[in-house]
Amino acid sequence: MFQSIMTPVLALVAWTLVMWLWMYATRLPAMQKAGIDATKIQRKGDLDALPVEVQRIADNYNHLHEQPLIFYVLCIYGHLVGVADELNIMLAWGYVVLRILHSLIQALWNFVPVRFAVFMASSIVLVVMTVRNVIAVM
Repeated sequence: MFQSIMTPVLALVAWTLVMWLWMYATRLPAMQKAGIDATKIQRKGDLDALPVEVQRIADNYNHLHEQPLIFYVLCIYGHLVGVADELNIMLAWGYVVLRILHSLIQALWNFVPVRFAVFMASSIVLVVMTVRNVIAVM
């Protein structure tokens, strides 16, 4: 399980789907309670009446489709060209753990300085993975 760099990819995909379920489990009841008609929503601003706690979960779901794209590409690249060594696999798992932590901080607490520190740590992991992959092909 921990010998393939593709397993952390699967783990982050699974976590993204957990956040998707959490988003709809909170958003749909909140929309109903706020009297928002889904057929009349034209833009994100139409959901401003939702509680901030509900909006944060949706925001995090969107964030899981932004920077993690780089992670997915790095892992697939490393897998295909054979640079998915033990350190890169550990870095990949570290990235997944940091992104899950980032999600939980944003959805449950959203203290931005802590959330930002976790985001920066995950970004540094991506930089290290990128540098290691570039060095491996030189």
